[in-house]
Amino acid sequence: MSTQAYDPGSDGAKMTFKDAMSYGDYLHLEDILAHQHPQSTAHDEMLFVIQHQTSELWMKLVIHEMAAAREALLAGDTAQMFKMLARVSRIFEQLNNAWDVLRTMTPADYTAFREALGPSSGFQSYQYRMIEYVLGNRNPNMLKPHEHLPEVHKALSDELARPSFYDEVITLLFRTVDGHEENVPTPQLNAPHEAIPEVQARWKTVYENIDEYWTLYELAEKLVDLEDYFRRWRFNHVTTVERVIGFKRGTGGTSGVQYLRRMLEVELFPELWHLRGEL
Repeated sequence: MSTQAYDPGSDGAKMTFKDAMSYGDYLHLEDILAHQHPQSTAHDEMLFVIQHQTSELWMKLVIHEMAAAREALLAGDTAQMFKMLARVSRIFEQLNNAWDVLRTMTPADYTAFREALGPSSGFQSYQYRMIEYVLGNRNPNMLKPHEHLPEVHKALSDELARPSFYDEVITLLFRTVDGHEENVPTPQLNAPHEAIPEVQARWKTVYENIDEYWTLYELAEKLVDLEDYFRRWRFNHVTTVERVIGFKRGTGGTSGVQYLRRMLEVELFPELWHLRGEL
C-alpha cells in the first residue's frame, strides 16, 4: 500500500485514495468508530462509553511508555527515560481533563442507563491494574477479576514476578550513592511498596547534595511529578463519582466512593514524599 503524501494545494489534489493509504486507513477509524455500543437508549450513555474507551487508549500509551522507560533505565539511558516519564505525566494530565467532560452528566442522566452496565466496573480495568503493578502498588488479590482472561492474567502475574519500575530506581539509587548494590532492599513483589527508612536516607543524601547527584535528583522530581498527576486523577475520579452517584455502591460491587477514597491514601513512591519534612 502506498503512503504517498496528499497535498491538496498541488497537482496531487486530483489523485484518489484507491491505492493510497488515507487518514482513516492509517488510524483504522472504521473499526474504532464502530465499537461504541450503548446498552440503552439514554443519550448520555454514549458520553460514558467514549470517556472510558479514550481513557483506556491513554492507559495503553502509559504502559507503552513505562515499559520503554524501564528498558531505558536498565540500559543506563537516563535521557530517554526522563523524556518518557515526562510524557506519562502529561498523559495523566489529559486523563484528568477528561473528568471535566464526564462531570457534565447529572445524577439523573446516569440513572437513566446505570442498570444497563450490569456488574461491569472501572476497577476491572486490567490496564489500570498493570499501571499500578508497574509503578509499585501491587495487590495480588486484584488478579482475581481477570482470571477469566488467561492472557491478561498471565501478563499481570508476570509483572508481579519482576521488580517494579520503582524497585529498579531504588537499585540505581543504592548503586550510585553507596557505590555498590550490596545493601539494596529486597523488592516488594507481592505487596504495595511501603516506605523503607534506608531508601529514604539515600534520597535525603541526594537532596542534600544535588550537584553531586543531579541525575538522581532530576529522576526523583520526575517521579514526584508523575505521582502528583496520578493522585489528581484519582481525586478527580472520587469527586466525579460522588457528584454523579453519591454514596451508592459501585456497579462492580465495590463500596463506591468509600473504596475510591481509600485509594487516595496509596503512595507510589512514599520515601520521596516523606523526606520532604526532613529537608
